[in-house]
Amino acid sequence: MKKFLLAAAAIIAANVMVNAQGKFETVALKNATLHVYYSNDVMGDASYIVEGKKSLVVLEAPLFKDALAEFDTYLAGLGKPVESAVIDYHLGGQESQAIVMPKGMHKFTNEGVYASMMSGFKQSFGDSMVDLAEGDVREVPFGNTIKLAGIDFRFDRGPANDFPGSMILIDGTACLMHWAPAKAHMHTLQISSAEAVNQALEGLIEAERSGASIWLGCHGGVAHKDDIDFRISYLTKVRELLESHPDAATFAAELKSAYPALPGEEGVDALAQALCK
Repeated sequence: MKKFLLAAAAIIAANVMVNAQGKFETVALKNATLHVYYSNDVMGDASYIVEGKKSLVVLEAPLFKDALAEFDTYLAGLGKPVESAVIDYHLGGQESQAIVMPKGMHKFTNEGVYASMMSGFKQSFGDSMVDLAEGDVREVPFGNTIKLAGIDFRFDRGPANDFPGSMILIDGTACLMHWAPAKAHMHTLQISSAEAVNQALEGLIEAERSGASIWLGCHGGVAHKDDIDFRISYLTKVRELLESHPDAATFAAELKSAYPALPGEEGVDALAQALCK
């Protein structure tokens, strides 16, 4: 986990674009409207608004001022008050009367390597970063369902290889995860050991069984059934190759051969080095 966070910090510090050029889309849920904000930064960060009949819930608010200004302008245009801000995996800047987090995540984000990562971001980006959200924090134990803006939010434990965040099932329809499943090679920020492959695969299987019809990522935005099916198949193949080709060079060659022209191939060699230790 420490290695994961430090690597993430280094990549963001080197590459992130802080000028907002994002876009929005809307998705109809059972009893709510989901508004998706794609920040268009190098990490593919996405933020969300769940619109109930009378109020709004913000999830994973943007971290940079330009993006937050763009997000808040859109938010204000909806003409409803923000009831709560959910912080699952990413700290952001959305002000709210109430902050909701999975149990244990509040402590995790305020100490150790996560706090060091945020401090490093502040040093690198200075005034382009928002002031992090403050307010009363309500922690939700895994396995519990709560209502926010009149909509059900079920908090289930996320994959064991990731932050201690939650897979959140929103309105019985949309499952929020850290990384949206995608038709692309995975990289070392997502899986960094053979054990993590199994843990990520188990997490995705649980996400598919959640009852959701779409899957959301703090990175990547909205994904669909074919995306999560592909990612499960991909991780199953990765596991098979690790069992039959334990050396990094052969593993990398076989994975590239299995998925020719799949996006992200430039990271496969580094992934092989991490998984074949």
